Amino acid sequence: MRRALQMEDNMARKKIIAGNWKMNMTPTEAVALVNELKPLVGNDDVDVVFCVPAIDIIPVAEAVKGTNIKVGAENMYYEEKGAYTGEISPNMLKDAGVAYVIIGHSERREYFKETDEIVNKKVLKALEHGITPILCCGESLTQREQGITIDWVRQQIKIAFQNVTADQAKTVVIAYEPIWAIGTGKVATTEQAQEVCAAIRVCIGEIYDEATAAAIRIQYGGSVSGASAPELFAQADIDGGLVGGASLKPDFGKIVNYNK
Repeated sequence: MRRALQMEDNMARKKIIAGNWKMNMTPTEAVALVNELKPLVGNDDVDVVFCVPAIDIIPVAEAVKGTNIKVGAENMYYEEKGAYTGEISPNMLKDAGVAYVIIGHSERREYFKETDEIVNKKVLKALEHGITPILCCGESLTQREQGITIDWVRQQIKIAFQNVTADQAKTVVIAYEPIWAIGTGKVATTEQAQEVCAAIRVCIGEIYDEATAAAIRIQYGGSVSGASAPELFAQADIDGGLVGGASLKPDFGKIVNYNK
């Protein structure tokens, strides 16, 4: 019975497939890429998001007008304005046409020393401004080999959702990305990805309730390709993908149209 309910919930949640361009594409290159990808990513069954570098947001927002593509940012600061040289506020993103923002990506945590507490502040601020967080979590290869993957990810989730209401939580997108599979060509097995995504949903249910857990969308990220997407996205608790390198190539169209 529980498995049947999981499959019903999976069918009810619209898939969301987001490209994380990372530090790639000048504004000119970004517009050219958007024009190349636009005819390839039409799929009414899927929410499609391009998360682009800050300097590309405005030209990309203009280039995707009239399409099914939404624009996301790769980062955001948790203050409204002020003496924070180099940072970007939620007001700036909202005014530029941003609908989503990646928060807590492993590269932000590793290279820029973002803590779980900072991630929580960013989640709260994004929600306050009506921007949907794509909240990243995931373990290193060492943590997986130590057998602490589920504990580690649960801690990340619990801290990230502090002071977030159930209604707000339902709108958040969670992206599970095993760090050892990002940009390495290695992909977690379907069973590994589903196991952690299911554990995340259980954790959300413990924090809130089953209805919230059933509503929230959980992506898998980590070297997703057109070949691996159909099997991954068929899992009961995987509601799409956060795609890195492949989002800069025509293969992104195959990922978006995984069900065709």
